[in-house]
Amino acid sequence: MQNFDCIVIGAGIAGASIAAHLAENRSVCLVEMEDRPGFHTTGRSAASYEPNYGPAPMLAFTRASEKFFKSPPPGFSDAPLFTKRSSMFFEADGQEKFTAKLLSQGAGLEEISYASAKIRYPVLRDGYAQRVFFDASTGDLDVDLIHRGYLKLFKHLGGRLLLSQPVQSLQRHANHWQIQCTSEKLNAPLVINAAGAWGDVVAGLAGVKPVGLIPKRRSIGIIPYQSTEAFDHWPMVTDVGETWYSKPQSGKLIVSSADATPVEPHDAYADDMAIAEGVDRLMTATTIAVERLDHSWGGLRTFAPDGMPVVGFDPHTEGFFWLVGQGGYGIQSSPALSEAAAALAMGKAIPQRVLDLGLEIAHIRPERLRS
Repeated sequence: MQNFDCIVIGAGIAGASIAAHLAENRSVCLVEMEDRPGFHTTGRSAASYEPNYGPAPMLAFTRASEKFFKSPPPGFSDAPLFTKRSSMFFEADGQEKFTAKLLSQGAGLEEISYASAKIRYPVLRDGYAQRVFFDASTGDLDVDLIHRGYLKLFKHLGGRLLLSQPVQSLQRHANHWQIQCTSEKLNAPLVINAAGAWGDVVAGLAGVKPVGLIPKRRSIGIIPYQSTEAFDHWPMVTDVGETWYSKPQSGKLIVSSADATPVEPHDAYADDMAIAEGVDRLMTATTIAVERLDHSWGGLRTFAPDGMPVVGFDPHTEGFFWLVGQGGYGIQSSPALSEAAAALAMGKAIPQRVLDLGLEIAHIRPERLRS
């Protein structure tokens, strides 16, 4: 039996980042069922910083994370985490209500003319959009560097990472949790459930009522694109209804139909039909002619029933802390979200800068899903 102050289940971005915070003054074990961290979701992110993308709590956490991405702590990374890339949002036919939603919660958006949009994105097809909105605050995130930075910090602070150790049983004895993994037996008064799509599965092992997590598949296609002019500087582009998006990446273009198909937790694969829909919408919006894909991949984005993250102690089970349901916003919100979650787990207050950006704590607590 190995004893710790805290055991974090799941070594994706959520688990790695909160574990790094907790390891500053607690003994922490980070447990991962796969042979490498971030296998299912973190390592398959489209890697964008979009401060106008997501529900209200994630907007607050994302905006509070900007400073970290642009100026990470010394030693966290040996290369930039953030690379500037603007975004453009197109209002296609019939999408007026989505524009209203974007403008009601957006910050720093500028409506630009069609001519200005085509200067920034020359392949935009004439007549596709009714209105165009420009966001200069967005950028690309290096997900691998961010994730590795947290894992490196965690290990530097004395944390222990266990790989290929799926949790087999999780039982409460007196004031401690006893966790049996494949070949390790662990003991701690506090368990952090950061298991992503498997969050409700972990809860079930602990005898904790699930919160109703819904894993959803997202499919991405990579297009080999040839152009007479450089296109690496093109913006991230999408429609306000989020039925497709595209951006340059590593000399090619990525495209998605922004599919969100409910699935069981599994090693997700790309759906050919979803990618075909994304390609079709890209060709409708632009003059790009897509003849083939280079490759594709699928990932999981996990949501609570109301689309908000689930962060906090379970109201009916002592020592069981939820950190799940980040949807597609987990990377861009991770610095502030993990700091806030670690504070709650240690009985401290959420950083005021996050509250000042509009976070309502009641919107993230697990008890909201217990009615």
